[in-house]
Amino acid sequence: MKFTQQIRKPPRLYRTDGMERRIGVELEFAALSARQGAILVQSLFGGSIEEEDPHRFHVAGTEFGAFTSELDTQFAHRSYGESAQSAASAGEDLLGELMGGFRDEMRRIYGDISSLVVPCEIICPPIPLTRVTVLEALVSALNEAGAEGTRTSPFYAFGAQLNPEIATDDPDWLTAILKAYLLVSDWLRAVMEIDATRRLVAFADPFPAAYVHKVVDPGYWPGIDSLIADYIAANPTRNRELDLLPLMAWLAPDVVSRNVPDPRIKSRPAFHYRLPDANLGVPDWSLTLEWNRWCVVEQLAQNRATLDDMGRAYQVNRARILRQNWALKASEWLVLS
Repeated sequence: MKFTQQIRKPPRLYRTDGMERRIGVELEFAALSARQGAILVQSLFGGSIEEEDPHRFHVAGTEFGAFTSELDTQFAHRSYGESAQSAASAGEDLLGELMGGFRDEMRRIYGDISSLVVPCEIICPPIPLTRVTVLEALVSALNEAGAEGTRTSPFYAFGAQLNPEIATDDPDWLTAILKAYLLVSDWLRAVMEIDATRRLVAFADPFPAAYVHKVVDPGYWPGIDSLIADYIAANPTRNRELDLLPLMAWLAPDVVSRNVPDPRIKSRPAFHYRLPDANLGVPDWSLTLEWNRWCVVEQLAQNRATLDDMGRAYQVNRARILRQNWALKASEWLVLS
């Protein structure tokens, strides 16, 4: 498959410190092992492969940083925060060593069995936005190696998750991004034709209607504390199409850990955009296409008047007995505004 999509630049390409924003990518797939994924990464970006366990490999020393290729289940790996050293030192006596080895072997066996139904995932380090197209070589390599994506089987529910770094922690900008996303979410789902299996397994749920109604209101421009409190109250879960918990854990770690005590939440100054399918093998699909769709959100967020007008129109439509197709109405706003 030849890559032809031209990358779009967001209205805010740089952070407040003048550095170019970066983006992390997480790409799920089947039919290849974590080891094979790591070998592909190394063949493209160099570096050295480091085995953490039989189902998790790191490719360190690349131009961009460290990649990780792993089986996407926590039960095949050591617990969060448990290093190889701590596992081995569970007891300094022979019994402790035996127990540590037994646990590692059980994880390996579990991983071997799980790999029949659980996808592998390549987690890319943050890459400058204007260079995200280098990852298309990875998509092509996975395709050529026989990796399978979401559309390959009705049982697959694989995602291509984007983690665009924030431009600023200013609450007005963060709120504008959230408003814009909520207003075009239906449109994004329509143009992507999100896979039915992913909708059923609830890996990237839509936001609650009452929360959307509240946030898109033209008068909703909270401070950072209220923005975080409102979000957590309505969304105490990672399973949202735009998961803001990692960002909020970076902004207010104590608040998030106290209210959503989930060790899988990884603090980072980025939006965790979980909606796109991983459509490996589908002609003309690319990571850059998904990034360009995200840019629609950031472009809309720059237009305060349009956000307010769309918010009012959304609320009016929600109050109708016979509602208009909001995905269709949103596309009209995007074209004409």
